[in-house]
Amino acid sequence: GAEGSTLTSYFSKNQIKALKPKVTFSTLRDLQCPVLESKELQGKPEESCSTEELLEWLGAVLNQVSLDNKSSSFLSTYCCPQPSTIVEKAFLCTITGFMIPEKIIQLLEQLCGYFGEPKLADWLTLTVHGFADSPVSWRENEHGFHKGGENLYNFVIFKNLDYWLQMALGTHDDCPP
Repeated sequence: GAEGSTLTSYFSKNQIKALKPKVTFSTLRDLQCPVLESKELQGKPEESCSTEELLEWLGAVLNQVSLDNKSSSFLSTYCCPQPSTIVEKAFLCTITGFMIPEKIIQLLEQLCGYFGEPKLADWLTLTVHGFADSPVSWRENEHGFHKGGENLYNFVIFKNLDYWLQMALGTHDDCPP
């Protein structure tokens, strides 16, 4: 009715445009990384790290938290899980904005193409965060913000194309399918 036409004229007058996602690139030098084995989800002492340790480490890296466990740090005494290795150069790309699932699938395919020759990395990750205050969560159910609004999933892809899929959600949110 009249309300619909009023909204249409408002949006056409104000020329609402789709916002392009913001893309930033950075190179991390001499990054201490956990050693991972695709078949060892729980990790093995002195051989590989677990999925939980990886997700915690990834959070520290993405938030630029120091990994060297200095007692003088007021922010964090976190250190990289063991066993670990030093990666001379790690590439970090952050895309901020609204992304449709098809674009995320396209990104995944492009990342898998990175494992063509020469195989420079043993594994890579793609993390997708939903907005903390998004009204819906998995399965189109209401999203409970409560403390942190957890709402993300993370792919870890190995050079043999095995992968892990990790999901994080709030206490009161419905479990993903």
